[in-house]
Amino acid sequence: MIDLGISKLALIGAVALVVIGPEKLPRLARTVGTLLGKAQRYVADVKAEVNRSMELDELRKMKEHVETAARDVEQSVHTATTDFEKDWAETTAGLSSDGYGGAGHDVLTTPVPEYRHPGKKWRLKRGAMPQWYKASQGVRTRVQSGAARVARHRPRR
Repeated sequence: MIDLGISKLALIGAVALVVIGPEKLPRLARTVGTLLGKAQRYVADVKAEVNRSMELDELRKMKEHVETAARDVEQSVHTATTDFEKDWAETTAGLSSDGYGGAGHDVLTTPVPEYRHPGKKWRLKRGAMPQWYKASQGVRTRVQSGAARVARHRPRR
């Protein structure tokens, strides 16, 4: 790359000042600065695009690898289920049609117990202390707002 030191930059600036003139030099410097900024942004965009394409290729390879692994697992599960079904068919071939060795027990006719609600009042909160004990001890059983409590205990005039 170009090796520019302080002395070379000063020499280029002095030549530009003499050739271009002091009136047009600031405008030229701004133009050169904006062009360099645009060039840097363009290079950064190209680098980012190259990185994205590389990552996309890596993701495609990873996707293919995962898909092949999923296909292998699916095939192994399928073969295992067919082997199990064959073994199950061989094992149950000697049993009778009711499935219990000829005991005459039919699964479909056995009564299923019907659901019964427990009958508890689960929405009602029940305290451990009886109401008469709370009343005798002065335990609050009803909720009062703060203003009502203050008004209740305010001394009378």
